[in-house]
Amino acid sequence: QVQLVESGGGLVQAGGSLRLSCAASGRRAFSWYTMGWFRQAPGQEREFVAAMIGSGGSTYYADSVKGRFTISRDNAKNTVYLQMNSLKPEDTAVYYCAAHYGSNWSETSFGSWGQGTQVTVSS
Repeated sequence: QVQLVESGGGLVQAGGSLRLSCAASGRRAFSWYTMGWFRQAPGQEREFVAAMIGSGGSTYYADSVKGRFTISRDNAKNTVYLQMNSLKPEDTAVYYCAAHYGSNWSETSFGSWGQGTQVTVSS
């Protein structure tokens, strides 16, 4: 398994930006992991936000964040990022980083999860 630590959450006004980071540590090469971001708002189920395949770098986004959020990674730093622009109050949630060793990016394939970081967008 890989250990994941998120950072970068906080309080921002609507229309603002935040960049989340997720640092990974483990025995396997980070570049082989598919990395994902998920979020969970109070009283709601966890939902997919974005994913990036390790090999090839293909990216996938939820429709609700397309054009506003960008997932990226620095394999030399074992870190994945989520740049969030044009934030909306409905983006308020705890954001979780997740990792899967392989190319599958379905939620059920992610076996390692971070502790989460709170993002609050005020109107």
